[in-house]
Amino acid sequence: MKIQEIREIIKLVDGSSIDEFSYEYEGVKVKMKKNGLGNAQQPSQTAIQEPQFANAEEMPTTKPAKETELIKPVIEEQTADLPGADSDYHKILSPMVGTFYESPSPDEAAYVQVGTKVTADQIVSIVEAMKLFNEIEAEVDGEIAEILVKDGQLVEYGQPLFLVKAN
Repeated sequence: MKIQEIREIIKLVDGSSIDEFSYEYEGVKVKMKKNGLGNAQQPSQTAIQEPQFANAEEMPTTKPAKETELIKPVIEEQTADLPGADSDYHKILSPMVGTFYESPSPDEAAYVQVGTKVTADQIVSIVEAMKLFNEIEAEVDGEIAEILVKDGQLVEYGQPLFLVKAN
């Protein structure tokens, strides 16, 4: 089970009226329990039991935390000091949480590279979410100044993917 799948489950459980959730698949066990609202001053939070993995290959490299701690720091870190992130550059942001791919398939060339001239409706990458491949367009006419993520990297909603020097 991937961290992203755990995050999705957390969102669903947190937004629902259920108080406890257990899931087991191929040796992976996930159990979540919302804290009770006995004390009105403490907000309800989703608790995560450490997933148990059948082998080391399935184990994620990061330890899950509260959902708000998983997403916000990533976006803040990656947008804080982008090189050349001034008014001459347009940031192409990820419209969703998913996996970034620079080419339509592993055996094909990347859609764009640094220095590639692009038009607003030109496809620059793909973000795969839940087995759906979503084409990402340049949004502006210009030149790719920087590619901010690596092929196969997990990306968050709103995370900058490219810097484009607008015409």
